[in-house]
Amino acid sequence: MFKKILIANRGEIALRVIRTCKEMGIKTVAVYSTADAESLHVKFADEAVCIGPPASSESYLKISNIIAAAEITNADAIHPGYGFLSENAKFSKICEEHDIKFIGASPEMIDRMGDKANAKATMLEAGVPCVPGSEGIIEDFEDCKKVALETGYPVMLKASAGGGGKGMRAVWKPEDLENAWESARAESKAAFGNDDMYMEKLIEEPRHIEIQIVGDSTGKACHLSERDCSIQRRHQKLTEEVPSPFMTTALRKKMGEAAVKAAEYIKYEGAGTVEFLVDKHRNFFFMEMNTRIQVEHPITEQVIDFDLIREQILVAAGVPISGKNYLPQLHSIECRINAEDPFNDFRPSPGRITTLHAPGGHGVRLDTHVYAGYSIPPNYDSMIAKLITTAQTREEAINKMKRALDEFVIEGIKTTIPFHRQLMDHPDYLSGNYTTKFMEDFKIQPIEED
Repeated sequence: MFKKILIANRGEIALRVIRTCKEMGIKTVAVYSTADAESLHVKFADEAVCIGPPASSESYLKISNIIAAAEITNADAIHPGYGFLSENAKFSKICEEHDIKFIGASPEMIDRMGDKANAKATMLEAGVPCVPGSEGIIEDFEDCKKVALETGYPVMLKASAGGGGKGMRAVWKPEDLENAWESARAESKAAFGNDDMYMEKLIEEPRHIEIQIVGDSTGKACHLSERDCSIQRRHQKLTEEVPSPFMTTALRKKMGEAAVKAAEYIKYEGAGTVEFLVDKHRNFFFMEMNTRIQVEHPITEQVIDFDLIREQILVAAGVPISGKNYLPQLHSIECRINAEDPFNDFRPSPGRITTLHAPGGHGVRLDTHVYAGYSIPPNYDSMIAKLITTAQTREEAINKMKRALDEFVIEGIKTTIPFHRQLMDHPDYLSGNYTTKFMEDFKIQPIEED
């Protein structure tokens, strides 16, 4: 087992990894930018190393600084968390070259599944259902027109190196295709340094349902059921739940088997997520695979009583998995609490937290790195907490979430707590009748001042 793990991340996920390491008797090293000097992950780690100024490019994305921090602290493994370098094949390779275990996918696996066009081709080989569309990268606009005609409108243009909704364009008719092609490529080039595009049939009224998997060094994989991530804004998830209210026993079995087939076909090692689009007729199609831990992993942990970070570490250390598939025994909901103003188009709201009262009680979990007096820097993602409630039924989990949101007080900045509280009363959410288009019609209602 590893003696010391460096966590190449920040905020709540860094603190989450530190907690499991402590329970396993493993020493921890936090890295931080100068903007994060007062963050809890820095305070709770056994050691902490400053790796640069606030800009991510000079700190959390600076591979040389992170490797140097691992070497001077004698860390024998690095956990990348999510985001930043967690799906960076070059970083995984450099860790390998420095004899430091990367607790994540191999460079080859990241390359294979990180490029969405290659991932789709691989899944077709594996016999996993995929959305109809181009078989790989689209060569030029003439090829684009041809593929769109063959696929049939509406279509979705997607950046092969994409993520977070960048480089995506829905096209409903031929005369809009060229403009979408040019703007998607330009956005992808600016965001990822790569303007390769591929195309898929646009699935109408879709749900975004993902399957959590774990694979080990023997090539064996298992699944840990699904998460419904359909409520999104600009392709960014806002809340997730497990089990999905749209799921049936038969569909869960089929999707679970497809995800395990995908993982075992590529001999995947580590925790990962196979993401699917599911249409209104419950046909499902492979969308992408994330070769890392997900933001929303706590709800899976809650419904099957399973520490996914611990499992990541064990698999990285060569411990084989049990091979057992897991089914949800409870219902769990996660609300992502962002430092954003939901009444002002979700504009970021960095600044100093003057007051914080955390909710508690049975079935309430709060993953956060902030506290009263903490200043949220403007340099990073605006998520500051994840509020998770777990109960015997969906109705009970929603009622528990309402109560927890009412208790959750953060002052000094704007947060998305009021949005989530209104969401929990929305009739379509309460009935489980929602798709990825939900936020297009949702209008947050102003709160009357006393």
